[in-house]
Amino acid sequence: MTATAPAQIHARLRVFLAAARHLSFTRAGEELHITTGAVSQQIKLLEEWLGFRLFRRLPRRLELTDEGRRMLAAVDPAFAAVDLAIGRLRSGTLSGIVRLRALPSFLATWLVPRLPRLMQRYPAIELQVEAEDSTRSLRDGDFDLAIDLNDGSYPGFQSTVLLEEEVFPVCSPALMNGRPPLRAPDDLDHYPLLHDMTAWRGSQPYAEWEGYLKAIGAPHVNVRRGYMFNRNHITVQCAIAGMGVTIARRTLTTNELEKGLLVAPFAQSVRTGKRYCLLYSGGALGDRRVATVHDWIVAEARDAGAR
Repeated sequence: MTATAPAQIHARLRVFLAAARHLSFTRAGEELHITTGAVSQQIKLLEEWLGFRLFRRLPRRLELTDEGRRMLAAVDPAFAAVDLAIGRLRSGTLSGIVRLRALPSFLATWLVPRLPRLMQRYPAIELQVEAEDSTRSLRDGDFDLAIDLNDGSYPGFQSTVLLEEEVFPVCSPALMNGRPPLRAPDDLDHYPLLHDMTAWRGSQPYAEWEGYLKAIGAPHVNVRRGYMFNRNHITVQCAIAGMGVTIARRTLTTNELEKGLLVAPFAQSVRTGKRYCLLYSGGALGDRRVATVHDWIVAEARDAGAR
């Protein structure tokens, strides 16, 4: 057997971790910025070196073999520990304040649960976080980085797309007890409705509901009634409490749906054309602290989008 350099084994294990996380050579290649063929070749070489198969190549998907699962359980924490140590060493010179503006719902639901990882990796970077709605104008100098939901056009700023958004109705399972079935848009007449009056920059109070119904071919349903709030995560919490049906954003309600706190009564979801973007002024990423936080948020979004 030809000797294999440690650096080659390290690189192939990195490829294995990406493929095992995604169970897809294509997605692993996208994460690592290499071709699908290169991922497949690296995995093949690693399997030959190990002497056993790591994946079952099925017609439309991948599965880890028993050996592959054991390898993942051994390698993943080891690489995580190395990455953490390297991150701490590299962040030794990164200290000071980074000002971050974010939409309150996105901040509370998506970003805050992830911030401990940023704190652990870059302990000397201090975030100053400001929760502000899209209705407040963006002004250069107010922030180093800002997260906004819109169509991606921000004159005077540079932007990085984080996540595309889609919407659909949700409610508590208990809300449907004792009421007519909720199977089609016309059934909404029998249910209270909840609204986010500031769904995105410049939106009208009923825009999300009306846009959703128009997109699925039911613009005749009257949704101009019910409770209104100026925070998306508050409408979601009210829906969990059984107060009514609201329009949910997939990015912000994944956990509640998985836990069964909410159900999506209609199968149809709609791409809004809106996306969460990370904004910054020209030259802002020249500051290593700002660039580090930017890159960390982008990586978290990429990981969330791949799941």
